[in-house]
Amino acid sequence: MFLVSNTAMVIGACKAGITGAIPALNYRTIDELEAAIKQLKSDCPGPFGINLIVNKSNFRFKEQLDACCRLGVDYIITSLGSPKETIEKAHAAGVKVFCDVTNLEYAQKVEALGCDALIAVNKEAGGHAGKLSYNELIPLLKKNCSIPVISAGGVGDHKTLQEILDLGADGASVGSIFIATEEAPVSVQYKQAIVDYKADDIVMTTKLSGTPCTVINTPYVKEIGTKQNLLETVLNKNKRLKKWFKALTFIRGMKSLRNSAFSATYKTVWCAGPSIEYVHEILPVSQVVRKLVGNGKNE
Repeated sequence: MFLVSNTAMVIGACKAGITGAIPALNYRTIDELEAAIKQLKSDCPGPFGINLIVNKSNFRFKEQLDACCRLGVDYIITSLGSPKETIEKAHAAGVKVFCDVTNLEYAQKVEALGCDALIAVNKEAGGHAGKLSYNELIPLLKKNCSIPVISAGGVGDHKTLQEILDLGADGASVGSIFIATEEAPVSVQYKQAIVDYKADDIVMTTKLSGTPCTVINTPYVKEIGTKQNLLETVLNKNKRLKKWFKALTFIRGMKSLRNSAFSATYKTVWCAGPSIEYVHEILPVSQVVRKLVGNGKNE
């Protein structure tokens, strides 16, 4: 999760019996990213991964990929672009690659490129969500693809986890319910928002990255709206300018999220998915995991 996932959360998750991943963009410099990977290599009792944005909006992509391969993370999760270069370099270094997909067409493309598993991002996901429900997407990919399918979106408790496994998913990628954890580095206000707001408060915005992204519908989000204005829409479609405009939009949007995540401000833009419906209190990562797999109260 952008800005949220950190080494403490991943170590806590692995100690509880699951795996965790951190977006490379959570670190401002390559030195910081490398330090985090080295800490996880030393202190994490299980496999861990790094999320990479692999399109042109991520100017640090190549050095982030190099760090992951050189230091030997267990897996890379790719999003928002072609994973071809990532798959080739990661496999040469013995690193697995899981690719975010939202439909069958892209799933078959990345499978043909040699990815190791599909992260099936459905419309219940937080962040950059898909258009299909997990009830539609999981059976579609399981029928037409031959690599593991990990469902992303909508899982917030043991019951929903079991539902996606019964549909045939090989695993689940879970994010939003871990924002309200003791190990998360974000502000108390952000964590409490995860507790206080519900699924009906999640809206889709194109203002953060140019790609539809889910956020909590705070008073500030209501004030600024969720759609790009006419000029932004035109620039986003201009063949010569769209690369730079998308990058600028992404940088500006990520700065807005960063400002909101770590300090109290009326300009609150908090990223989350509808699974916050299942969050009722701030807990340690280990306790969230126990409830999710069915070993805790209120299963």
